[in-house]
Amino acid sequence: MSTQLTKATEGIITPEMEAVAAQEGLDPELIRERVAQGQIVIIKGRFNEKRVAGIGKGLSTKINASIGTSSDICDVDHERRKARIAEEHGADTLMELSAAGDMDEIRRAVLREVSIPVGNVPLYQAFCEAIQKHGSPSKLDPEALFDLIEKQCEDGIAFMAIHCGINLFTIDRMKRQGYRYGGLCSKGGTLMIQWMMENNRENPLYEQFDRVCDILKKYDTVLSLGNGIRAGAIHDSLDRAQMAELILNCELAEIARERGCQSMVEGPGHVPLDEIEANIILQKKMSNDAPYYMLGPLPCDCGAAWDHVTAAIGAAHSAMYGADLICYITPAEHLALPNEEDVAIGVKVARLAAHIGDVVKLKGRADVMDKQISKDRRDFRWNEQFKNMLFPEDARAILESRKSLSHKGCSMCGELCALKNAAVTLNAYLKGDKRNG
Repeated sequence: MSTQLTKATEGIITPEMEAVAAQEGLDPELIRERVAQGQIVIIKGRFNEKRVAGIGKGLSTKINASIGTSSDICDVDHERRKARIAEEHGADTLMELSAAGDMDEIRRAVLREVSIPVGNVPLYQAFCEAIQKHGSPSKLDPEALFDLIEKQCEDGIAFMAIHCGINLFTIDRMKRQGYRYGGLCSKGGTLMIQWMMENNRENPLYEQFDRVCDILKKYDTVLSLGNGIRAGAIHDSLDRAQMAELILNCELAEIARERGCQSMVEGPGHVPLDEIEANIILQKKMSNDAPYYMLGPLPCDCGAAWDHVTAAIGAAHSAMYGADLICYITPAEHLALPNEEDVAIGVKVARLAAHIGDVVKLKGRADVMDKQISKDRRDFRWNEQFKNMLFPEDARAILESRKSLSHKGCSMCGELCALKNAAVTLNAYLKGDKRNG
């Protein structure tokens, strides 16, 4: 079956490539070239094809929102509402990460609920079913895992985080290292390591990687090479275990590309601010600029209840240095399963962080709205300002509820408003300054 990648290598510009080009204001041929090189992936749903997401080199940084049940809270209607909220507030993709309940039913309900592409982690359902049927995750049958991956692709999953980069070599690096401040924080990665150690076997997803690629290629489901040994603490960032997996994932991205399977690489969740750039440079250099999907990242470990802000700082830096997809973090991170309000906040904050990074990464494209809003703010054109705000409804609500009594605008400075007073003598000069565009 043809994929966006195989068509691109044949010189074909698909409708999806044209859609991405139109969204980004770029030449469709440039999109085709970078898809062919594996530097851009195009994610779309098989049944809800209203939206496509272009992720990769030269494109705006995209935002993923994650939802899903746990063994403590399992309500399919709650997940459907969270999915709608994520899309309504501007998420580009959604990951359905349920780990309890009827996971087939939940997945299909979420797929019907939204038009944005939906991804998942097949290991969650695979290990849950192994525990239900056999009482232990170590009893997972690899054939059942591959059958499940295909079933989820058939359902319309647009991208999958699959933990192929965990192998006996990477586990040995972790053993020899001998410590971790944050332990292991990937649910799927930890269970796969447990399966390998208890069965004394290689990871079947690594051992049969060609089979993984061929299943996903059949449905043009994008492979997201999962970061199963990622750092769960900033003091574990760039340790040998994590870097061994990153090196392997970059190699696997190249193999997937050669087999015609679109792929991207997942990055870590906890990275101190001064290591974010190095992390992205390493991934980009080792993978020939494959798209990089960063989980957060969180540049400190003590911000619980405000980790959406912590992650925004990490995400802005990540976008600036070249990350392509950012997984949001909500206020509930490390504390609870996110609710609807958490999802809305997480998406908005991540969008803002990605834009801050894009202002630098895509200077001259991403900052156009910032330049225009500055001029409209200078000239008190409120309605024009709202057109270029990321969150116009929120902004309008604050303005309307606290208007200045004297001039019906912002009440921050009152009669000492710098813009108002400058208008008398200075704005005519400032408007004529060619540097202001």
